[in-house]
Amino acid sequence: MTHEELEESVPLYAAGALDRIERQALEAHLLSGCASCHSALKDYQSVAALLPVGLSPTSPPRSLKATIMAGRNPAPIPAEAASKEPARPSLEPGEWMNHLFPPVAPARSLSLPWALGLATLLIVAVGGYLVWNFTAQRSVDTSNIQQLEASLQEKSTTLAGMHREVDDQAKALAELRNEMQQRTNEAAEAKEQLALREAELEETRVQLSQQGGARPVGTPQDELATLLRIPNVKTVSLTGSDMAKRAAGFLLYDSRTQKVWLYSVNLPECPAGTTYQLWAIHDKPMSIGIFQMDRGETAHLLVKKLPSFTDAKTFAVSLEPSGGRLQPTGPIYLLSRS
Repeated sequence: MTHEELEESVPLYAAGALDRIERQALEAHLLSGCASCHSALKDYQSVAALLPVGLSPTSPPRSLKATIMAGRNPAPIPAEAASKEPARPSLEPGEWMNHLFPPVAPARSLSLPWALGLATLLIVAVGGYLVWNFTAQRSVDTSNIQQLEASLQEKSTTLAGMHREVDDQAKALAELRNEMQQRTNEAAEAKEQLALREAELEETRVQLSQQGGARPVGTPQDELATLLRIPNVKTVSLTGSDMAKRAAGFLLYDSRTQKVWLYSVNLPECPAGTTYQLWAIHDKPMSIGIFQMDRGETAHLLVKKLPSFTDAKTFAVSLEPSGGRLQPTGPIYLLSRS
């Protein structure tokens, strides 16, 4: 067949009206790469695709194909051939639609079920791993939170204990300040009493000198009054302990004579069989002397010689059995503040 004949059969091919031999010839021509026939086939196929929408299918008459073929080929067709082979369309009714739109058979593969099973198994495994990982991470997070809460509770308890300790120390410091203020007031009062006693002693001395006309004899009180006027005399204050909170005293030391004067006030009365004992504490206590506080007495003056006064770190007055002891054994009533 010539190119023109093949090109004229393109509309019939698009409508599915060619017989098998003509269809194979046109398909071979299309496969050879004719661009014009390919373009014409696309146009006719787009028009033929609309035919089922606007037309209702009807069976063509049996003589239609012979008439069409007679118009294309002027050669007469023998009547015997026409009578022997009944004319029928190249495609059965409905098959031309399959020719225009050939059904696509789904590719079925034997490996598809295995692939689906493997994919399902993989999804389940990934999901299980994610769930396990989430559970493990959540367990670790819960454990960390519990540890942090326990640590926070411990820190809170420690902080509360420190707050209580600070409060206790603040209270103790306030009590010490009050006690120091009290001791200062008592020392001031003792100094006032000492000044009064000095004035009394001076007045007594003057009276005695006026009455007797003789030279007065020097007493420890006179020596103490003299020492108080010397600016370089060393002074050590003593404060009362819990045994005698109102008691107080002070030591005066004269480096020239190496004498120590202890003036104490408001010490309790010595019970029977006891005495007060003054100690100078170096590495170990050393007794300086003993004295008594009788009923009605509020002050006492003790004068002793102490060459090692500067070596002493602390001075104390304790209540001991009569005659004193080599080491302090009784309660402390007066104590110096280093």
